[in-house]
Amino acid sequence: MAGELNIEWRWVLVALATWRLTHLLSEEDGPFDAVVRLRQWVGDGFIGRAMDCFHCLSLWLAAPLALFVSQQPLPWLLAWLAASGAAGLLHRATQARDSAP
Repeated sequence: MAGELNIEWRWVLVALATWRLTHLLSEEDGPFDAVVRLRQWVGDGFIGRAMDCFHCLSLWLAAPLALFVSQQPLPWLLAWLAASGAAGLLHRATQARDSAP
């Protein structure tokens, strides 16, 4: 890259990456059914149950990704929760509506 990304772009990338990874792991089969096999392998334990819940999984995935925004405790905490929240909002906005408008 031609230089450091500013904090705003870092946050946008973390929010989008959190949504994308969470969606992939909780709702998609993955390329060559790799995610399906991963879900079968982890079973019904803690990780398997986390993969069944979009919002739970987004919390777990956003935590390490938020380190890209900040490594200071309070800004990291806020980035972690904000990235998970943004993923939840994107999830809600991209879901098919059950009823017609």
